[in-house]
Amino acid sequence: MSRPNRHPYLLRSLYLQMASRRPNASRRFADSGVPFMGALHHKSRPSPLLSIGLVVVGALLVVGYMYHGSGGRSSDIAALNRLEGLSYPKGTVLTHESSACCYAFNLLSIVLDEDVNPPSIGVPLLCGVSCTAELQRLIPILKKSYGDSMRKVLHVGPETCSVVSQILKEEDTEAWGVEPYELDDADANCKSLVSKGVVRVADIKFPLPYKPKSFSLVVVSDALDYLSPKYINKTVPDLARVASDGLVILSGYPGHQRAKLAELSKFGRPAKFRSSSWWIRFFIQTSLEENEAVHKKFEQAVTKQSYKPDCQVFHLKPLH
Repeated sequence: MSRPNRHPYLLRSLYLQMASRRPNASRRFADSGVPFMGALHHKSRPSPLLSIGLVVVGALLVVGYMYHGSGGRSSDIAALNRLEGLSYPKGTVLTHESSACCYAFNLLSIVLDEDVNPPSIGVPLLCGVSCTAELQRLIPILKKSYGDSMRKVLHVGPETCSVVSQILKEEDTEAWGVEPYELDDADANCKSLVSKGVVRVADIKFPLPYKPKSFSLVVVSDALDYLSPKYINKTVPDLARVASDGLVILSGYPGHQRAKLAELSKFGRPAKFRSSSWWIRFFIQTSLEENEAVHKKFEQAVTKQSYKPDCQVFHLKPLH
C-alpha cells in the first residue's frame, strides 16, 4: 500500500510553527527605549539554528521520500514528480509548479529570508518559469498543429540537447539545435550531438550560420527574454529567415519569476518578460505576420487537452 503524500503539509506546519516562534516583542521593547529588555528576551528565545535545522530536515524528508525506491538516476525525474503524478522526459528542466523538490527549497528560502537553491540531481533543476520545459510538454501539440511542417525543426535556446533528443523521437522528423550559451556540464548524449554537428553553440545576437529556408520550422525558447530590444530587432527576423514554413516563439509572461541561479550562472542577466501587446507591436514593426491557421489548430488542441501553457506561444509566418 502506498503511503499518503503528507510531506508538503509537514513542511507547511514546520513553517507555521517557526513563524509563530519569531519574537517581535524584543523589537517593540527596544524601540520604546526600555534598557536591556531586548537582550533579556534574546536569551529566552530558541536558537535560530534550531529553526533552520527543522526546515532543512523537513526539506530532506521530501527529497528523501521522492528518491526512495526511484531505482537510481535514470528515474530521478519520475521520483521528483511522484507527489503530483507528473512525468517528464529525461533532461527536462523542472519548474516550481511541477517539482515538490523546488517547493521544499522555496519554503526554506522563505523561512531563512535568503535565496536557497536546490542541489544538482543529474538533470537541470530550475525553480522558476522555464519555457524550454514548456516546449518539451508542447511538442506533441505542435506536431498536431503543424503536421508536415514539423518535418525539419531547428530549436534555439538553452537545454537544446534535451529538446532535440525529444523531437528526434517523433516519427519522420529531423531536428537540429542552437545553444546560445556555453555547454558547461554537457552529458554524453549532448556531446555526441555536438560532435555530429546536430547541436552547435552560437551567439544568436549575430546571424545564424544557415542558408535561408534551411528548416521547415524554427522554435525558440528561453532566449529572446534575455536580449535587449536592440538585439531582438536583429535576431527575430534572422530566425524567420532560416524558416520555410513557420517560426514559433515561447516567451514568459510579465510578472513570472525565473530562476536566479540560472540567470547568474548561465544567462548573464535577468530575464525581461514582455507583454503580448509589446510582442504584437514588434511583429508589426518587423513585418512578421501571425499564422492564424496554425494558431487556431494550436488553441483547439490545447483546449481539448485542458492544458494552459505557462508561457506565451506565438506562431508566425516566415519571411519570404
